[in-house]
Amino acid sequence: MKRILPGATIGILGGGQLGRMMAMAARSLGYRILVLDPDPACPARFVVDECIEAGWDDTVAAANLARGCDVVTLEIEQISIDSLNAAARFAPVRPGAAMLAIIQNRIEQKQWLVRNGFPVGEFRAVHAGDELCAAVTALGGRCFVKSAEGGYDGRSQVKIGFGSAARDAEIQEAWGLLGQKPCVAEAALELEKEISVMVARSPDGEVKVFPAALNYHEAQILAWSVIPAPVSSSIAEEAAAIAESIADTFQLEGLLAIEFFITKDGRLLVNELAPRPHNSYHASERACVTSQFEQAVRAVCNLPLGDVQVVQPAAIVNLLGDLWLDGHTKFDEALAIPGVRLHLYEKQRPRKGRKMGHLSAIGATPEEAVKRVLEAKRRL
Repeated sequence: MKRILPGATIGILGGGQLGRMMAMAARSLGYRILVLDPDPACPARFVVDECIEAGWDDTVAAANLARGCDVVTLEIEQISIDSLNAAARFAPVRPGAAMLAIIQNRIEQKQWLVRNGFPVGEFRAVHAGDELCAAVTALGGRCFVKSAEGGYDGRSQVKIGFGSAARDAEIQEAWGLLGQKPCVAEAALELEKEISVMVARSPDGEVKVFPAALNYHEAQILAWSVIPAPVSSSIAEEAAAIAESIADTFQLEGLLAIEFFITKDGRLLVNELAPRPHNSYHASERACVTSQFEQAVRAVCNLPLGDVQVVQPAAIVNLLGDLWLDGHTKFDEALAIPGVRLHLYEKQRPRKGRKMGHLSAIGATPEEAVKRVLEAKRRL
């Protein structure tokens, strides 16, 4: 397979913070960058050669982007399949439309994982209100219900059976909140930890699996993450093996993040897949020889993949718009802590729950890195 060498042009579908950081890594390697995003002030606009303002379903704009590129990748999985196919007529699109079509729909994604023998928690596909009622009963009365399409950072998700409300009323409300559209009901699990694993695969079939990251969520949004995850070697090896197998089964070209649950009884279960750079691997910029963003560029350009060995433990904590709205942005005080760096995304309008940036910290151990980065956030 042809290698796309520095000096070529990479197109990125999506200009959010992930596209911005991927573009910055690509520019360091000597590539030109074109981006497509519906937001005229998207974070990537300020670091790329050209930004096309267009929606995720604009096939003409996607084709125009690809015309000027040697390869096209993505930083958000909500791109329409038609747009991916339109771009693919003019340049390789990595990852491709066939993989995205499965991952974009949670029902398809779960069923694909089951068909291919990967471990998942008990779930039910739901297409109607009465099916949701039957699913909740089959799953033991406590479950998470997630829209089949769209939704991230806790959006388009509803919990059932965790409060004192009548179950039938909860189910009806959940079905309404999710727009009476297809969804996945997942059994509530007794969790010990949540981890993620990032795998990169080139068109030539070279695979590199990053060390696992430990993740902590608040209100279904990632609060902080640390690399390497303080888990047993057996769990880390099993997660890496599953990640590599998923990448090979998909014939992945690019990056894939796999979110895992570790249950209290020791099971390792796949939660969700994300075919792009991932929030939980921002710490790879500090922790690993090669960051996830440089690795994404290497993978889609079919360059030799970089070393993913941990150089030093590193942690990140997300900075949400709530901090700006409340006036808690004393960045100088946060930066006074040894080993702490600030990463802002140049988003113009803070909103509650919106990711505006993150803090990162290194430490002698994962625990020290987490302690430092959380103290830095506290000082804001």
